[in-house]
Amino acid sequence: MKPTVTIEYCPKCGWLLRAAWMAQELLTTFAEELEGVTLKPSAVGGSYLIYVNDEVLMDRKVIGHFPEIKEVKQQVRDKVAPEKSLGHSDRK
Repeated sequence: MKPTVTIEYCPKCGWLLRAAWMAQELLTTFAEELEGVTLKPSAVGGSYLIYVNDEVLMDRKVIGHFPEIKEVKQQVRDKVAPEKSLGHSDRK
């Protein structure tokens, strides 16, 4: 079964559009590798977490900033399709 990415965001902070854009980017990049991307409003203020299945991949509060899409794609790739090239997103 293919993995699912969940983006948990704070609706009170207005982060739905950011989460939706990130979901679109992940679905475009990993169209063959992912079952889907779920958006989940958080009950905890200021939350922005990204999970692969039930494992936390990134937490805005832990890393101290919003993850860049490049970071997210690299982390998701490393978890679900390590052999996949991300083209320009692989460059440092």
